[in-house]
Amino acid sequence: MTASSVNAAPSGLLVGRAKNLALAGLFLSMFVTMIAMNVVGTSMPIIIADIGGSQASFTWVIMATTLASAISTPIWGKLADLTSKKVLVQTSLVIFTVGSIVAGMAQDPSWLIACRVFQGLGAGGMGALGQIVLAEIVSPRERGKYMGIIGAVMAVATVAGPLVGGLLTDTIGWRYNFYVAVPIAIVAIVMLQYTLHLHTEKQKVKIDYAGASFISVGFSSLLIWVTLAGTDFDWWSWQTGLMVGVGVGALLVAILVELKAQEPLIPLTLFKNRTFTLSVIASIAVGMVMFATVVYLSQYMQLARGRSVIESSLLTLPMMLGVLGSSTIVGQLISRRGKWKSYMVVGSVLLVVGLLLMGQLRYDTPYWIAEVSMFVLGCGVGMTMQNLVLVVQNTVAPNQLGAASAGVTFFRTLGGSAGMSVMGTILAHEVETLITDGMTKLAESNPAALAGADALQGGAIPKIAELSAPLRTVVESAYGEAIGHVFLSVSPLAVVALIAIAFLPNLPLSTKTNAERMSEERNEVESQAAELLEVSTGTIPVVDPAEHDGSRTSGAGRGRRYDETHG
Repeated sequence: MTASSVNAAPSGLLVGRAKNLALAGLFLSMFVTMIAMNVVGTSMPIIIADIGGSQASFTWVIMATTLASAISTPIWGKLADLTSKKVLVQTSLVIFTVGSIVAGMAQDPSWLIACRVFQGLGAGGMGALGQIVLAEIVSPRERGKYMGIIGAVMAVATVAGPLVGGLLTDTIGWRYNFYVAVPIAIVAIVMLQYTLHLHTEKQKVKIDYAGASFISVGFSSLLIWVTLAGTDFDWWSWQTGLMVGVGVGALLVAILVELKAQEPLIPLTLFKNRTFTLSVIASIAVGMVMFATVVYLSQYMQLARGRSVIESSLLTLPMMLGVLGSSTIVGQLISRRGKWKSYMVVGSVLLVVGLLLMGQLRYDTPYWIAEVSMFVLGCGVGMTMQNLVLVVQNTVAPNQLGAASAGVTFFRTLGGSAGMSVMGTILAHEVETLITDGMTKLAESNPAALAGADALQGGAIPKIAELSAPLRTVVESAYGEAIGHVFLSVSPLAVVALIAIAFLPNLPLSTKTNAERMSEERNEVESQAAELLEVSTGTIPVVDPAEHDGSRTSGAGRGRRYDETHG
């Protein structure tokens, strides 16, 4: 294949076979990032136990990726408005791939956490840029079905990732979880080079370094505080005062910086757009729901039900099937009918119902109840998550599409990071309390059964298969009840998402791609500038309608149109 074989149309717009090939490369890039992130999901309890980590380490290994992804997302989005989207996509893939390779060599939790930060930087790029490039190629009306495809790609990667990861972990070792996606990433980078041809406006790149720094410090300080408070220090302590003070202060300074910046990282004017503001609120809530479910379902199956990595992957398939089916079907319906709001409202209702059902899970809950609960929740996620980006892209100015798309993704990921941090703290505290209570009761009824209880000291994640039957029951019961409480604690957030989505303006979807809208704006600006120059220099007289006899000379027509446009 040569570059000439897939050239874009002369206008700079991808059409026909060129568009299909470009989309194939884009979806492959998104797939490799998603599968590489999900391949370690169900293996994480074993990975953390193998390198000597605790429940806090487990939370931080997950949160390091999501926090880095969240912080970097608006930077990628702003760069997409200013420079080559193609180069940015390839760069994010390279960063992610290198981070994955080095993560596979980790010997302790700190090493793994550092590598996961680099994975998060690359994942943040793909999370934002994939949506932005899609908007450049496909109109909002047509984009519904492609958003469905993205949801399907995400679901397939989420299903295939844990299965592949479980197989690798159970056979040749968990380190290969980090290496398996590298060849696919290389193929994706090369494929993008030969298929993705986009028009890029040459602009002077001005990065809002001050805004990025203060936003990063502010959110990081608050998330670290939520993670450590209650375990490493008291909620009411000088450490709390310091971290909260630094976090809030940095965010206040960030707001002032963003108001004055020439190219703000997150343009605060976007919040004047009702659709953007409500979508951000809904995205934060959906992010918390999605990340909490994906992260803690694997712990539930392995630590509360005693299943292996690959078994837990298979048992969580109903949720992914719900995401896959609902996102694909609803995406097709949105593209055909041009209507989106009713589907998103139904999806947010399913989020609430699914979480309430998941909140009833215990270590001895019948599997069919757990499977139905997961499927309902998966349908809710599939019908809402990607479409929140779609409705925002449909309303913002074309030159702010990158910042707006990245903004929604940023707040969704940030919500997931905050949710995991808070829920990880809740889970660790509840598990420790429940295990202590269970061991106290066990000591009273059967002291001999406490043999091997040392493995449960210090909050370390236990290896269930190595525990005696009585201790295993204590641990499974504790994790089952605690994780059920975590799901239940998230359900009010789904109600928030439902309310925000219900109040979204029900605007029709545009039939023009972002590239077409940008082209129209350029042509209009150039035309108006030419007319203004002609009028100001006297080349074309401004015709008084009272004196005009109705004939449409070229100059008179242009003069009148200028008057009508500019008053």
